[in-house]
Amino acid sequence: MEAGIVGLPNVGKSTLFNALTCSTLAQSANYPFCTIEPNEGIVSVPDDRLERITRFIPPQKVIPAMLKLVDIAGIVKGASEGEGLGNKFLSHIREVDAILQVVRCFHDPDVIHVSGGVNPLADIEVIETELMLADLQTLENSLPKAIRAARSGDKEAKLRSEVIEKCTAHVNQGLPLRGLKVSEEELRIVRNLGMMTAKPVLYVANVDENDLEGRSPLVSQVRDYAAGVSASVVPVCARLEAELAELDEADRQEMLLSVGLSEPALGVVARETYRTLGLQSYFTAGEKEVRAWTIPIGATAPQAAGVIHSDFERGFIRCEVYSLQDLETYHTEKEIRAAGRLRVEGKTYVMQDGDICHFLFNV
Repeated sequence: MEAGIVGLPNVGKSTLFNALTCSTLAQSANYPFCTIEPNEGIVSVPDDRLERITRFIPPQKVIPAMLKLVDIAGIVKGASEGEGLGNKFLSHIREVDAILQVVRCFHDPDVIHVSGGVNPLADIEVIETELMLADLQTLENSLPKAIRAARSGDKEAKLRSEVIEKCTAHVNQGLPLRGLKVSEEELRIVRNLGMMTAKPVLYVANVDENDLEGRSPLVSQVRDYAAGVSASVVPVCARLEAELAELDEADRQEMLLSVGLSEPALGVVARETYRTLGLQSYFTAGEKEVRAWTIPIGATAPQAAGVIHSDFERGFIRCEVYSLQDLETYHTEKEIRAAGRLRVEGKTYVMQDGDICHFLFNV
């Protein structure tokens, strides 16, 4: 699963990406389209549960959950018609699973705004409109072929045609597809079509250093908008985060303390991205490693086992599960078992966020 960082030029996308991934890439010049090919990076998802587990099960190494991030070049008005190399940039967005839209909520005369002034809602509208226009173009191009295929009487072809018509009508109302009610079967077709406005979105408000909590009217506008589309907002000062990313741990903690933060805001971004993607973690814990494994919310025990190795899913027998609270209460797996708190779950068990597991399988 991966998330694409998008936004207008000069809103702080690449600064945010570099800080998130601790990238050593040279700082890009203050010009639109300085990023043409998307940069890709892997970022860990901070999770204090890992450290809490290791207090009782000391491992040789600790492995957090990871996310893939893609830094996509700035989109401008007219991108859906090819403006600013728009078609190329839009194709990169089709390939990601979720969108992180960076919205400028800071004033700086030295950083040129492509539209001439800071207006976060106008910025959001430009991006959303271009994505809707691109989706509409894809739908209109796909519809004739889908209608011809549906005439054969094939059930799948008929459903595809109906879904395209349903999506077209929705987008023609100026509405993104993530708000369209569809069945699981219809959703599969929407995803296969590469609809960009069907992807979940997280808004990252890039704020001034004197507004780290995002209390300014500009961020309030973004929050109000996001609430109306069931999305989340994370305020981040990309410039500050870039500085923090270059410091060693001691200096980083000192700087965080000086600005009143308990952790870099990028940790919040990573966790919210994880949630936006519909993901959760379960843990395996032993002497060799304590590790967070990434699964979709709603995954069954065999599917979770398959993340470790396909043989685990294929030969799944059962799963032994306990909670972090159990570990903190009884301190060892032996005592958890003795207290009757170790659960044995079968193939229909739906994994819960934070489960600590052992899988038994046979192939």
